[in-house]
Amino acid sequence: MKKYLFLLAAVVFCGLVFSHKTEAQARRRVVQLSGLVTDTTGNFLPGVNFYVPKAGRGTTSLGNGFFSMPVLIGDTVLITSVGFKKQTYVVPMDAKEFTSVIFEMNPDVTFLKEVVITMPTEELFKEAILALNVPLDNTGIDPKNLNSELLALMVRTTPMDGNANYRYYINQYSNSFGDKFHPIYNPFLNPLNWVKFIKDIKKKKRQEQSRY
Repeated sequence: MKKYLFLLAAVVFCGLVFSHKTEAQARRRVVQLSGLVTDTTGNFLPGVNFYVPKAGRGTTSLGNGFFSMPVLIGDTVLITSVGFKKQTYVVPMDAKEFTSVIFEMNPDVTFLKEVVITMPTEELFKEAILALNVPLDNTGIDPKNLNSELLALMVRTTPMDGNANYRYYINQYSNSFGDKFHPIYNPFLNPLNWVKFIKDIKKKKRQEQSRY
């Protein structure tokens, strides 16, 4: 009998604790946190991450530095971006239903050790330059490599450098958050795209025929 009473008391205790936690969570209001994020010079920063670790949700600032996300009262928002110091923001208990804030990101400067390059003497510098055997005229350079069509093709097909790749990735990443609530259409099902595609093929075919 005592065993059953003990189990009953344990179940009642767990139920009270669970109901208390549920009631406490229900009292936490939802706040729509929006705003802008800039650097110390006032420029808007895209691609800044806003993340609530406990809730497992977040968002990213758009190209104009704007962000918006739902949070709860008391949530801690982690704000991070490459090249800037990490920040945290705690949603205050008296926050309004629609709260607007402006965050200023401070640069995270990393100082590297100084590298000093020295040349012992002027004579050694001259010998190093002469050892490179660099042609001073067009001797040894294939004229085919200076063809205008080849140079134009190299410009069109040369891949982007690291900076251009990073900007392209950030823009695509920011746009994905802005478009995730919009319907995505399949371009292959659009008849206007097929009309444009056929016109381009005919135009290209006429251009090739005119060459001959």
